[in-house]
Amino acid sequence: MSFLSELWLFLRVRKKFWLLPIMLAMAFFGGLVVLTKGSAVAPFIYTLF
Repeated sequence: MSFLSELWLFLRVRKKFWLLPIMLAMAFFGGLVVLTKGSAVAPFIYTLF
């Protein structure tokens, strides 16, 4: 949790709010890959991209 607070502090102090959507998208796609690895739904998810 401290990582997220430090990241938010970095974004707020340096006015880099445009990085937030990029990081959220990367976290979403990374989580999607981790969750679908080895599942029966994986081939259908991969065809979307």
